[in-house]
Amino acid sequence: MTIEKAVSLLRKFYKQQKRLPSYQEICTLFGYSSKNAAVYLVNKLIEAEILEKDDKGKLLPKKLFHIPHLGIIKAGYPSPAESSLGDSIDFYEYLLDIPGDIFSLTVHGDSMIEEGIHDGDIVIVAKDHHPRNGDIVAALVDGEWTVKYFQQKNNRVYLIPANNSYPIIEPRESLSIGGVVASVIRKYH
Repeated sequence: MTIEKAVSLLRKFYKQQKRLPSYQEICTLFGYSSKNAAVYLVNKLIEAEILEKDDKGKLLPKKLFHIPHLGIIKAGYPSPAESSLGDSIDFYEYLLDIPGDIFSLTVHGDSMIEEGIHDGDIVIVAKDHHPRNGDIVAALVDGEWTVKYFQQKNNRVYLIPANNSYPIIEPRESLSIGGVVASVIRKYH
């Protein structure tokens, strides 16, 4: 069993179960007849820094969700690829690295399209970040949620779209900032 094949099966299991498998489940998943084979595989995955154990022995993802990062690609004129093999991005860690409480929202609409936030995108919002002018926020305005730029001027707050087809919003009755948008996720397929 290659490390790559093991990672692929563990990712599929994690996607379905929202957790890592137990040793008995590893036996079933990989077709092993003994737990010793599962222990051996887990130790190989720990050595490869794919998994780790907490102080109680529970398996945790370490680099299970790393995606190889091969370098920089130009979005302007084509140029030679600048490659840095060996680097990777761990999206699990990336999202958990956002300090404080986070939550996600699915965007519906196109008022932030010029910022690159499209209908169907998922925004990751950091709850305990205090917005500064120009930050993108998730805001509860007069009882309805929206995502917009935050602008405060002369003790008044304005929520500004990134699409000229939409008006600037000034709260009439109430405003509560849910948090500052820290990341946007988009899937194409």
